[in-house]
Amino acid sequence: MRNSAVFTRRTLLGMVAALLVLPLSAEDERPIEKDGPKEKTVSNNLPTLWIAGDSTVKSNAPMRGWGQDLGTFFDSTKINVVNKAIGGRSSRTFFTEGRWNEILDALKPGDFVIIQFGHNDVGPLDARGKFRGSVKGIGGETEKVVKPDGSEEEVRSYGWYLREMARSAREKKARVILCSPVPHKKFDGGGKFVRDWAEFRGWVEACAKAEHAAYVDLAEIIATEYDKLPQATVESYFADKGTHTNAEGSLVNAKAVVSGLRGIPTSPLDRYLK
Repeated sequence: MRNSAVFTRRTLLGMVAALLVLPLSAEDERPIEKDGPKEKTVSNNLPTLWIAGDSTVKSNAPMRGWGQDLGTFFDSTKINVVNKAIGGRSSRTFFTEGRWNEILDALKPGDFVIIQFGHNDVGPLDARGKFRGSVKGIGGETEKVVKPDGSEEEVRSYGWYLREMARSAREKKARVILCSPVPHKKFDGGGKFVRDWAEFRGWVEACAKAEHAAYVDLAEIIATEYDKLPQATVESYFADKGTHTNAEGSLVNAKAVVSGLRGIPTSPLDRYLK
């Protein structure tokens, strides 16, 4: 009975957490995008910066993600920048679809991996969330979900997937950067930008510490930049109601990523910047 009560409380807490963040994400359509053209062959003689993420990192016009602009800040004669992000994925589905393994198989010592997920992790684990949601938290909790084909999936926590990515990349002697999710567009009645992702930010930071990865609080860095701007300017950076940036907004976010990378104490990527 006690185990059943613990499970019930855990389930209820997960539902409450999902409800708290869903209003921020339910306004915008988040289709599961198909793979685009294959990336150009990169030089194996250079280190590579791999990017893993969702549609806020790579998307289709008029939407654009920061990963599509990040390469412009790096010297292509010194480092490859490969954006493997794809729309509609969560930490869970990027992992279960084998997309993480594609990066892992190509990793070599001296490479870097920057990872940002969260926007598709917030929803339910089942069909209501397009089988993308992850168990809320960073622990070892799992929940079983029956897929449309009758198969059963054991869904793990958001933090488990992040830690597994960071751990496996580190074992291949690559350096890992975990980022908190980019913020949604939201203002209070006085026109002040409203921060979100408070819980997820703590989870990402804890995972980074646990796996000896660098942490870039992208949600806070971007929010700080938005604080300096008029509401109308910030709103002009978005291609939809409040999730996906346009070309101008993606460039702003890419600059924020560079700022975060420069802030890493060991400055591992500074030598490759233009």
